[in-house]
Amino acid sequence: MRFAVAVLIVTLVGVSAFGQAPTLKIVTDDPNLPSDLYYGNVKVKPLRLRPGTTQVITIDDFDFFVQQQYIDFLSRMPDAPGFNFWNGGMSRDCGPTPAQGCIDVERINTSAAFFLSIEFKDTGYLVYRVYKSAFGNMVNAPVPLTRQQFLPDTKEIGLGVVVGQGNWQAQLETNKQAYTLEFVQRPAFTSAYATSLTPAQFVDQMFAHGGVTPTATDRTTAINEFAGAGDSSNVTARSKALRDVAENTILASQEFNNAFVLMQYYGYLHRNPYDPPEQTLDYQGYNFWLGKLNQFGGNYITAEMVKAFIQSTEYKTRF
Repeated sequence: MRFAVAVLIVTLVGVSAFGQAPTLKIVTDDPNLPSDLYYGNVKVKPLRLRPGTTQVITIDDFDFFVQQQYIDFLSRMPDAPGFNFWNGGMSRDCGPTPAQGCIDVERINTSAAFFLSIEFKDTGYLVYRVYKSAFGNMVNAPVPLTRQQFLPDTKEIGLGVVVGQGNWQAQLETNKQAYTLEFVQRPAFTSAYATSLTPAQFVDQMFAHGGVTPTATDRTTAINEFAGAGDSSNVTARSKALRDVAENTILASQEFNNAFVLMQYYGYLHRNPYDPPEQTLDYQGYNFWLGKLNQFGGNYITAEMVKAFIQSTEYKTRF
């Protein structure tokens, strides 16, 4: 459900020190997603109108809001069945003339559902856990990866995957295998894990980075990927062992709230927690929301976390 941009208003003001107007340019990070328009270094917001009308489309419009969840969390445009289901939630749950309170709750639950979805769990959240297993948290940070690392890897795993359509399970499995095989051959990984490590040392190091004490069965399963080899040089075995650790149920449960908070920044605000306009330029905001989410046992509604992000001025002024 791609919304057409019917009108674009750009006010061209000022010139450079050399008397030349800044360049108007289109920036496309992903050919399958909407592009951004820049006037010099300033991002220009399009004026979106519903086709054939002068009615302005805003992020407060539920259909546009739903489309944006697909873009921000699944890195793709909506499929028609999925879009119709989520877009129909407002009328199903709130009736033909919804009260504002019901609208607010519907928006919160709809958006949170994308993080909780099977598709995100096996794409974006898996990328998070792969980095956590491989390297632990970044230096002086409570998270394992930046948004710049997260986005391309998530798109790599999710390529061609639409849950419920076609043979999506097989496509997802193929993508996971290809991704982890490529990941263990990256310089950062090969520098951290010498091929001379024994399989047990290799696996134990990843579990330690993840902060997990595995069951004996889980540890043995990962070690056995090397089929009794004396070292951990086999790249296919390395990729399988990495997946065993990253997909460990203890790790997934342990990191769930941490990743949920981080995705508020990556998805809604399109930035790292420490990036401007964060006043302290660090993780204080992230730590605040993680503490609040943990305080309420992971209940994002009671913690008012999703509500705060989707109602924030920073989020709304993106559009």
